[in-house]
Amino acid sequence: MKTSFAKRVLVAAAAGLISFSAVAQEKATSLDDLLKMVQQSKVAESKEHKQREAEFRRQKANQNTLLNQAKNTRTAEEKRSADLEKKYQEQEVAVDQKRQQLDQRLGSLKELFGHMSSTAADLRANIGSSLVSAQYPGRTEFIDGLLAKMNSATQLPTIEEIERLWYEIQRETVESGKIVKFNATVIKPNGEQAEQEVVRVGNFNLVSNGKYLEMNNAYKMAELIRQPDAKFQGMAEALQSSTSGFSAFGVDPTGPTGGSYLKAMINSPDIVERWHQGDIVGYIITAVGVFAMLLAIFRLIVLTGVGAKVNAQLRSSTPNTNNPLGRVLAVAEENKGVDGETLELKMEEAVLKERPAIESGLNLLKIIAMVAPLLGLLGTVTGMIVTFQAITIFGAGDPKAMAGGISSALITTVLGLCVAIPTVLMHTIVNARAKRVLHILEEQSAGIVAENAERK
Repeated sequence: MKTSFAKRVLVAAAAGLISFSAVAQEKATSLDDLLKMVQQSKVAESKEHKQREAEFRRQKANQNTLLNQAKNTRTAEEKRSADLEKKYQEQEVAVDQKRQQLDQRLGSLKELFGHMSSTAADLRANIGSSLVSAQYPGRTEFIDGLLAKMNSATQLPTIEEIERLWYEIQRETVESGKIVKFNATVIKPNGEQAEQEVVRVGNFNLVSNGKYLEMNNAYKMAELIRQPDAKFQGMAEALQSSTSGFSAFGVDPTGPTGGSYLKAMINSPDIVERWHQGDIVGYIITAVGVFAMLLAIFRLIVLTGVGAKVNAQLRSSTPNTNNPLGRVLAVAEENKGVDGETLELKMEEAVLKERPAIESGLNLLKIIAMVAPLLGLLGTVTGMIVTFQAITIFGAGDPKAMAGGISSALITTVLGLCVAIPTVLMHTIVNARAKRVLHILEEQSAGIVAENAERK
């Protein structure tokens, strides 16, 4: 029983192995058939192994051939590299010899060309910012080409180029001393371009139709976005229309160095822009200042009228109640029969009643005169805080931005002083008018009391 079971297991295992083989497709029905099939499979595998071995040997032979070819190529390239290096060294020696030969033949001309190169570089810098280039464009291309040739160490300038360099130097010198007119394209602030007559004042200014011009990096002329005062624009128009004689003209003194004054003027804010830089604190100071001026003017008008009425009352013997002195005199008339001490108290009471109306607004003007500078200081401090916060975030690499922030912060201080100074002056004037009226009241009151005491 056990032997039969082992045979079955052996047959099943052999059948499983055969099922994976491509050779055995048929099922074994007995052990002899299975032995035969295994033998046939071994024979087939032996043939395939021999074919693979033959293929491997053939590929190995080909790889040896390729390896030999690569070694031959490497040897050839190494020989070529050595030849090229040898040739490079020979040519380098030849170049050195040629350079020495060039230096010997140049002699003193080498120093001369050095000076020419330096002169051309200086002229290039001057032409780059010269207003003469607006009339004669294209000069920089020649200078750039000449500098490139002289710096190459393999080319020499020609006689024509040397003469052209001398000519450009002379032309720059001569044209810098001339006032000339020429037609050119001018770019308007709105971007439009117009062909119009331009007046060049040496190397200082360009003007056209009463407007000052600037020259950009592309040698294009454009009207300044912000022009100088009308007086200087009128001078520009007069210069453009004049044909001889002398004409007054406002010159930018930094013109030959690029006209930095006019460029700075463009970036400078006007009065209205500076006022807006004060922001909300500046607006409050302005409102307080306007209120102070209106109050001072109103009190000045009122006290002037009161003073006129008091003067008229001084010339009249009949008390008129339309003025403080008349009302005080009326009190004296009403208390003629009383004793001197009582009359004095009545008169002091009458003067005290008039005092608030006469001194109305004076304390408010004094407070505004003191508070306005403090408001300005408050705006400056808050502005400086904002500026330092910006420096903390963006750094202090841009001095213009930092200076602009500090300048804006100081505007409120200026506004505070502009309000305080005239307010102090107006308070002084109004206070003087009020004191004069009060002095007259006290003087007349004291005189009435003295006369009453003498009669007693």
